[in-house]
Amino acid sequence: MFTGIVEEPGVVVQIRPGKKSTELTVRTGAAGKTLRVGSSIAVNGTCLTVVKKRGALVSFDVLNETLRCTNFGELKTGSLVNLERPLRADGRLDGHFVQGHVDATGVVRRWEQVGKDFVLEVTVPVSLRKYIVEKGSIAVDGISLTVAAVGCDWLRIWIIPHTRAITNLRTRRAGEQVNLEADVLAKHMERLLAGRRN
Repeated sequence: MFTGIVEEPGVVVQIRPGKKSTELTVRTGAAGKTLRVGSSIAVNGTCLTVVKKRGALVSFDVLNETLRCTNFGELKTGSLVNLERPLRADGRLDGHFVQGHVDATGVVRRWEQVGKDFVLEVTVPVSLRKYIVEKGSIAVDGISLTVAAVGCDWLRIWIIPHTRAITNLRTRRAGEQVNLEADVLAKHMERLLAGRRN
């Protein structure tokens, strides 16, 4: 379980086909110091397991299903990825509950500075639209964000300069894919209500 409070951006050192999976290696900072083989960490909001660690370099096996459901297919050497270690049992929940299970990808349709702030608009796939509500939470590349407005097939989020500066948002461009995870509470509520109707 994660909270969507990104600790730092990591840098992709390598992503390549391996014998059993796609191998992803990321250069980490403080977030990587406590990791060991078998540890979990969210990479762009995707929960991955550490399979190799050499100093600041951390490697993961990425399944084809993960490549299909996330924006990992667009990663290349030098790409920034958001990193967050799992929530500790005695930790504070500063964002919202994020599972690290990406539901789908969206496409950045607008990303620009407006005054001192930044506005981000992302297209939302049909499968996720029912979970998106104004003032609700959503994870975008693993960042816990608040939805400011909802259109027929998009959402708008206002980003403070601090969030832009400490995440991969600082390198984002219109037309790029971002990982989306809807609020798990909304998905559970849908399931409960469906059970009552049956």
